[in-house]
Amino acid sequence: MKIIALVSSYRKKGNTSRVVELVAKALRDIASQKGEVLDFELVYLGHLEIKMCRGCRVCFNQGEAKCPLQDDVLEIKTKLQVADAVILASPVYVEDVNGIMKNWIDRMAHVCHRPEFAGKYTYLLTTSGVGSTNHALRTLNTALRTWGFYIIGQTGFQTGAYMWQADLERHYMAKTRKIAGDIIAAIHTQKAARPSFLSMLTFKIQQAYWKKPPEDPNERHDYEYWQRRGWTDPEREFYIWHKSSRVKAVFARMTGALLARFVI
Repeated sequence: MKIIALVSSYRKKGNTSRVVELVAKALRDIASQKGEVLDFELVYLGHLEIKMCRGCRVCFNQGEAKCPLQDDVLEIKTKLQVADAVILASPVYVEDVNGIMKNWIDRMAHVCHRPEFAGKYTYLLTTSGVGSTNHALRTLNTALRTWGFYIIGQTGFQTGAYMWQADLERHYMAKTRKIAGDIIAAIHTQKAARPSFLSMLTFKIQQAYWKKPPEDPNERHDYEYWQRRGWTDPEREFYIWHKSSRVKAVFARMTGALLARFVI
């Protein structure tokens, strides 16, 4: 089992990092109890080269490999592609994810058109000094859901400016253990194979859009990607093979086809 955590706090011993480390410890404990081998990797986005997006749209129009910035973004993406689950963790700055996380999300915008992470799992974490709204979690949720991830859950931690390790463990050991259990359970039970009605409906609308060659040449790369994945096949009901009921699948396709007439 391969799990990777992307932490956008620059501080390797800050609240966000140490919350993720508690989850990692719980993951290792649970995996060990089950006799499983866990490969856990912690990646600090702030210590990698992630240049600011220029908005040139090359990643959309020609593919992300043609991005002129040539930094660590594609290497990070490769790590996500081989992981079973991804933990995304950000401190809350001014009621949202911090700039490091937002810049990385911006650089991954091409995946919004080509949701290649369908079938992958994610858990979303934020830390804040005092009580905050869920705006930062919504930012993460919107991006990862659009990229195709199955979102296991999301949790915001209130940690103060800096919470001592003993206090962190006392307050959040049980919660982080539950998060770890939920991640492993989702992978084992293949929850991603049971997409929601809304997810299946959204797929049908996208499928209707990409079934015809685009008039705009800038959309050609996206169209060809959908073709290669077989997602435009009329018999295809979702990005991945699914276990949803026939009633849900048929109703989602009918509703999606109807809505597509108004939004495409």
